[in-house]
Amino acid sequence: MSRLCPRPFETAGRFFAYHRSSPGHILLNDSLQRAFVAASPRLSSPSTPLRSWLIHGGVLVLWALLFAMAFRVGNVRAWSVGVAYVLYDTVLLLFVGWMTLPILRPRAATTEATGTGGTRRNTLGVIVASHNEAAVLPVTLAALLGQSDVPDRIVIADDGSSDGTAELLTTRYGLVAPPLGELSAASATHPNLYWLRLPHGGKAVALNAAILCIDTDTVLTVDGDTLLDRKAIAAVRQAFSSEPNLVAATGVITPVCSRTLTGRCFQWFQTYEYIRNFLSRYAWMRVNGLLLISGAFAGFRLDAVRAVGGFDTDCLVEDYELIHRLHRHAQAHSLPWTVRVLGDAQAHTDAPSSTGAFLRQRRRWFGGFLQTQYWYRAMVGDRRYGWLGIAMLPVKAIDTLQPLYGLAAFGLLLMYLVRGSFGVLAPVAGVIGAKIVLDLAFHLWSVFLYRRWIGQGSEANMAQAFMAALIEPFTFQILRHTGAAWGWWTFLTGRGTWGRQTRVGLVDADGARRN
Repeated sequence: MSRLCPRPFETAGRFFAYHRSSPGHILLNDSLQRAFVAASPRLSSPSTPLRSWLIHGGVLVLWALLFAMAFRVGNVRAWSVGVAYVLYDTVLLLFVGWMTLPILRPRAATTEATGTGGTRRNTLGVIVASHNEAAVLPVTLAALLGQSDVPDRIVIADDGSSDGTAELLTTRYGLVAPPLGELSAASATHPNLYWLRLPHGGKAVALNAAILCIDTDTVLTVDGDTLLDRKAIAAVRQAFSSEPNLVAATGVITPVCSRTLTGRCFQWFQTYEYIRNFLSRYAWMRVNGLLLISGAFAGFRLDAVRAVGGFDTDCLVEDYELIHRLHRHAQAHSLPWTVRVLGDAQAHTDAPSSTGAFLRQRRRWFGGFLQTQYWYRAMVGDRRYGWLGIAMLPVKAIDTLQPLYGLAAFGLLLMYLVRGSFGVLAPVAGVIGAKIVLDLAFHLWSVFLYRRWIGQGSEANMAQAFMAALIEPFTFQILRHTGAAWGWWTFLTGRGTWGRQTRVGLVDADGARRN
């Protein structure tokens, strides 16, 4: 029989109920709500310190001054906004290159784990947040059920699906549909599989309901379109079992797009983008400044997530915001919490396969990033947070205007070309050429490091990395900045939503494997 949450696994008390005046909306229990109110600066916004004003304002003023130079001076100084953009990106590349050198050590001697760790084996549960994902759920569940270390619990947090999800779960997986707001009995065929059936309220609401219905030490959030490699659960469990201070961790994700020509192009660019991004996370992890984990494949210590009130239902990037809140809570309570990226925990996830889908994704990502940067602006430049406060968050402050710098630099180049301003274009071409050479070297180095880090082959290869380094600055990078600029509109107007997403990459890949 089904049970009301949170009595899914012999845990007393009622954690949420329906708001009768607003069908489909869930009110979480008082303890979780109180924890969220105490931990979130969104609800009790602190004053903005002078250092934050200076850092954020300085980035904007610098852009205005550099852009104005385009109409007042000649030679390469006319493209000062582009030079600044290139220098900033180069500094970050050098930082990542230096901080990832430990990957070169022999694998047996490389120490990613920093905890002193106990020997107790943590229990681990998986929450699959799903809304109309019937097409890809079988692929996701097959990967979870086929793990070398099978999860203790798998909860399908069905966020009001209106497709064939219900029929799929009942006919293929032996689950009996529970009433709305209740957790089903265990599957007749898979005793660790449960179905939490919810009215549609959004991913964060579904995750919050699920974390109150699960009783494991560690909880892993997996999107309905994410395919875990066979040893991924074992790697996550081992990390949380051996590191008592670890509260959040992300695995390494590879994007999968459709098998169309457009899809293959987007997969090509996104593969190298993901490689660089995950190496960057490794670099920031080494100075305890990691902020970005991937909610599509993220592990959390359950007690810590409950202590800060779960996921923020008003944020477009609830996984990113949660890491800020965990850091803030740890500093306020003098807790030695850490966040990590796990090179030996790997997965594939469905990625945008068309221009429209890609721009909508980046619009949401950047809009949510701006939300979070604004809510946590008081942490920027705060020495109490160590490298996170004095380096990572100021870098994020610069990143808020990165699309403005990038698009302005590209627009000025076009203007110089139209005008035939070769006195400016000649030295600018030298700067761009030098940057392309550096990017090329870093692309190739990144592929080498990435393969060594994850301990297996990847979809990336040196020849394709070479081509990506040459083409990306004038194609994919402009598209990224365009999506980010759209994210600014989302942030300023408050009109952000997840939007409808079409999953095709994993379905195509699964079909290719079967054939």
